[in-house]
Amino acid sequence: MAHPKRKISKQRRDKRRTHYKAVAATFMECSNCGAPVLLHRVCSECGYYKGKPAIEKELAV
Repeated sequence: MAHPKRKISKQRRDKRRTHYKAVAATFMECSNCGAPVLLHRVCSECGYYKGKPAIEKELAV
């Protein structure tokens, strides 16, 4: 098995690991109620997904 000839410094090691970029979650507007919703998720306000009811939400009285 190959072994390194020189020690890789912490700085050089950490630079190699920083290629990813943290990205904020993408929100869209619910087609039924207009609330902000994560992509590909059921709306937590009204329970609709792609314009159709996905789950039943109880109405607050």
